[in-house]
Amino acid sequence: MRIVFLVLILLMTAGAALADGWAPTLSSHTYGPDRIIAVDKASQQIIMLEHKSPLREVRRFPCTTGQMVGDKSIEGDLRTPEGIYFVGHRIDRTLDWDLYGNIAYSLNYPNPIDRIHGKTGGGIWLHGRGKKFVPRDTLGCVALKVPDMQDMVTDLTYGTPVVIASDLAWSKEPGESEVTAQVLSKELAAWASDWEHRDEKFFSHYNAEMMTVSEGRSFAGFVAHKQGLFASKPWIHVMVDNFRAIPGPGYWVTWFDQFYRTLGHVSTTGKRFYWQQDASGQWRIVGREFAPATETMEEKYLAIKSKEARALVDEWRAAWLATDLDSYTAFYDSQAVQGNRKGLTSIANYKKTLWAKTAPVTVEIDDLQVTLHPQGLRVAFVQVFENAGGYSDVGRKTMVLTPDGDKWKIGSEQWRRGR
Repeated sequence: MRIVFLVLILLMTAGAALADGWAPTLSSHTYGPDRIIAVDKASQQIIMLEHKSPLREVRRFPCTTGQMVGDKSIEGDLRTPEGIYFVGHRIDRTLDWDLYGNIAYSLNYPNPIDRIHGKTGGGIWLHGRGKKFVPRDTLGCVALKVPDMQDMVTDLTYGTPVVIASDLAWSKEPGESEVTAQVLSKELAAWASDWEHRDEKFFSHYNAEMMTVSEGRSFAGFVAHKQGLFASKPWIHVMVDNFRAIPGPGYWVTWFDQFYRTLGHVSTTGKRFYWQQDASGQWRIVGREFAPATETMEEKYLAIKSKEARALVDEWRAAWLATDLDSYTAFYDSQAVQGNRKGLTSIANYKKTLWAKTAPVTVEIDDLQVTLHPQGLRVAFVQVFENAGGYSDVGRKTMVLTPDGDKWKIGSEQWRRGR
């Protein structure tokens, strides 16, 4: 009897929460998305907002949502979900004109937070409506008049965030969201750094229990897979960019582009992380989704790594001119190849003998170019050399740099005469 009573209390509490609904104020914080589709269920309005420092309204249309009031909880409850969702693919099939007009897009309900809360159902769309337009007239979708949907779709792209709320407002001020968005930006940077360094701290960015629920599989399997990669890969590079963030009811969603590179594998993808605070107030990832990246990241990655390569070559050149054997050999991998010399000991002995006879007086670098190489980076440049004995030459030098922690090592070095 006590169990039945507790269940009834929980159901009554859940019902009250659904009736109250979610009523956010969207703010103009730094990491806000460029465009937001906001659905106000109370006024049956859909508003397109753009983040043009600050948020501003671009379009507004009447909409119709689920027949029942409150947040969606179970399949068939005739409610429209509340939270942060994203525009998916356009529905590519013949549509019932009265119900859907001629344009429909899927939304990602249930999202990871919905799954954590045990919500069921699916097939929540943003679509047109051909028949007589009546408020609160869908099975849970968000519908617009056909002409309005045709207008809306001109700026509707895959991954556009859709904020669905019982009642909503927005502000031109950053508000408290600015602080949280900045915190999550730093959390994501730490997550990427820990991954790149193959640090066990990487796993602490996740809430293991919540991840298990949201993904429907043991988080321990994810950990084992990553640890296997950490052990098998000589290096990993992770770069994140185009970070965006928005608060939902009791959680935040961040999304970004990710460039991942390791020996034998390069990929660019988009990711969404769903974050919640734990009992200590620490933000942790409780769910994730994958999406197409908004841009190719390889050029940005190469631009950053090219600066690192140029800095290394400048320091290597300075060590060569200074005939500082320890500094010079520190730039090379222990198994490096330099011409017909193999291994660091062979390279060091050669330079020590050569410098004892005649020291270098000129080493000039010109036309330096950096490209990706399967083992890291390929650096090619014109080298002008002269020593104290009057010998000089000009040649094309090619180096292959391999990652070594946060630095690079010269894995191979070849020279040929002429430009």
